[in-house]
Amino acid sequence: MITAIIFDLGGVLIDWKPEYLFRKIFETELEMRQFLDTVCTGEWNEEQDAGRTLKEGTAVLERQFPQHVENIRAYYGRWEEMLGGVIEGTVEIFKELKATGKYKTYALTNWSAETFPIAQQKYDFLNWFDGIVVSGTEKMRKPNPLFYQLLLERYHLQSDEVLFIDDNLRNVQAARKLGIESIHFKSFEALQIDLEERLRLL
Repeated sequence: MITAIIFDLGGVLIDWKPEYLFRKIFETELEMRQFLDTVCTGEWNEEQDAGRTLKEGTAVLERQFPQHVENIRAYYGRWEEMLGGVIEGTVEIFKELKATGKYKTYALTNWSAETFPIAQQKYDFLNWFDGIVVSGTEKMRKPNPLFYQLLLERYHLQSDEVLFIDDNLRNVQAARKLGIESIHFKSFEALQIDLEERLRLL
């Protein structure tokens, strides 16, 4: 029986995309894509999610790509411009789940410890969770199985009694290997249908 719901944040409840910032900086979509694919890559950002400081991460790229220093510094210097707002449909589902009183709710997020407080100040719903585990604070991230186990142990949860929601299939597959029932998030409409089938409540 499901007693707790674990949400990913970025891409599920919060619309975050580097493209929102870098479309303002680059003249063409191609230039922006080349920069994000070869300089400020997703893999590089995940190192900060895993605990490397923003200063250290920025310095690494400045040494590698001195011709892009200004744009590299913009990544975290103008990080807030990557936030597109909340994904209203998912927040409404979250609210409905809370209102039933049947489920504890948690967040398991790959997020820098330095930028997460910005989101906490912007989005009140982050205070609704019974607990949040942030990768940058813990120095580990999804899909590391130890990161999932950390949340389960900290909040005294059993893997077969929780439901995990994430937009990254890699993270969903890692959770399933631990015996955690999981939903690969694609849209809030699809999520609502999936939850209706699994929980019979929405």
